This record gives sequence, structure tokens and C-alpha cells, in this order.
Amino acid sequence: MQKCSVNGMIIRRPEKADQEELNQLFITVIKHTFKKEGISHLTEEMEEEMIQKKDFLQRDFTRSGEEYYFLIAVDVREKKMIGTISYGPANALIINCTNRALKDWLEIGTVYVHPDYQKQGVGTALLNHLFADMKGKGINQFCLDSGYKQAQMVWRKKLGEPKYVMKDYWGEGSHHMIWAENI
Repeated sequence: MQKCSVNGMIIRRPEKADQEELNQLFITVIKHTFKKEGISHLTEEMEEEMIQKKDFLQRDFTRSGEEYYFLIAVDVREKKMIGTISYGPANALIINCTNRALKDWLEIGTVYVHPDYQKQGVGTALLNHLFADMKGKGINQFCLDSGYKQAQMVWRKKLGEPKYVMKDYWGEGSHHMIWAENI
């Protein structure tokens, strides 16, 4: 994908020089999300998620986007990374919870927007650019999962009702949702 400028931001593939700033974005957004969701006490899970995202990014660099594929959004005025999105193989939770129905699907994940830039269209712009990249590669379907209540509201608004709902998966009243969609 070429660089694309939208609403004062550039959406592009990350470069190796972006790695440290992108890793810091992961930490900032994950901590913020865990706090918003009221689960910041789950420090081990938070750390695991941070490590996993850093690993996925490293695998993108190592394999030139063939396994995991990231895009980033950079605020042109501030020269600051403000968001990221990726796709890669469906995770084990998706595969297990769908009885392997989505085992060969690509998962859209790591849809992270810096807290100061949320609800300003950054995530939507990243998603639209990722869809264009996927379609350009002949990818016509994707899956996506979320256990975060705030994110579930966003995805329901954007994609409709999830195809799979694991009720009380994370505890009473805390469901896990999986969407399986065509682009």
C-alpha cells in the first residue's frame, strides 16, 4: 500500500524505525483499555497482550507482511503515531470457540487508537484502508473477536451483531464475541 493522507493523518505500513514508537502505542492503548474496562488489576493478562502485539509486529517485519500485516496512522501536524491495525491468522480463541469453523480465516486485530485520538475517525480510516489492502490481495472475508465491552459496542455499530457469542466467557455478564464477515 502507498502512503495515504486522510484528515490530517497519513496511513502507511510501519518501517523498522517505527518499532519503538509502535510498541509504546501498544502499551499506552492496552493500559488505557484495561483501565476503562475495569480490569487493570489483571496485570499478567495485560503484560501477555503487550508481549503478543510486539511479537506480531516483529513477525510482520521479519516476513514482510506475509503472516501479520500492520498499518499505522500518523498525525501529520504532531508527527506522532496515533493508531494501528493489523491482520493475521485467526487466534486460538477464535478457532476453539467456533469449533474450528474459522481456522483458515484471517483475523483483523490490533485495532488500537491512542486515547487522545479516539472517536475522531482514526480507527474507521485504518479499517477502510486495511479492507482496501485485503481486497487488493484477493482476501474477501475476515473474522474479528472482542471480549472488551467498549470495543464490542463499536464493532456492533460498524459490523452488526456478532456471528458467535460466548456468554459469560470472562465471568458473569462478560461475553466474548466473534464476527465473521465479508469485505
